[in-house]
Amino acid sequence: MRNYLKLEMKVKKLHPLATIPQYQTDGAAGLDLTACENMVIPAGERRIVSSGIAIQLPEGHEGQVRPRSGLSFKHGITVLNSPGTIDEDYRGEVKTILYNSGKEDFHINVGDRIAQLIVSPVTKVKSIDVAELDETNRGTGGFGSTGIK
Repeated sequence: MRNYLKLEMKVKKLHPLATIPQYQTDGAAGLDLTACENMVIPAGERRIVSSGIAIQLPEGHEGQVRPRSGLSFKHGITVLNSPGTIDEDYRGEVKTILYNSGKEDFHINVGDRIAQLIVSPVTKVKSIDVAELDETNRGTGGFGSTGIK
């Protein structure tokens, strides 16, 4: 493995068919999450897919559940609430909300890689009630206000 910060994430198998998340290459940013159940996601519908694992994230970190680009491109399968957030203190089963935007039903088998998990540091801020905010060139422009018209 390259010279990355190396932390530990505890993983508890909740199901005998569960797979411990792994990086597929040394340069991969995400650990692959796999399904521990067979299911079909009909075209245009969503399903919650079980991983069969619970995790203990490193202190000060969150887990982000993101789509796999190959599933999105080839089959129209995406993580509906992308990125899904796993809080540091959550100890329940990791599940993924998958949506099938394709035109055909999508079959998931036990062990299929369905999403990726990114472990990221969390920055906490203190909210301060103020009467005014600092001025910027952009101001209150939003939703495409900086793009070409």
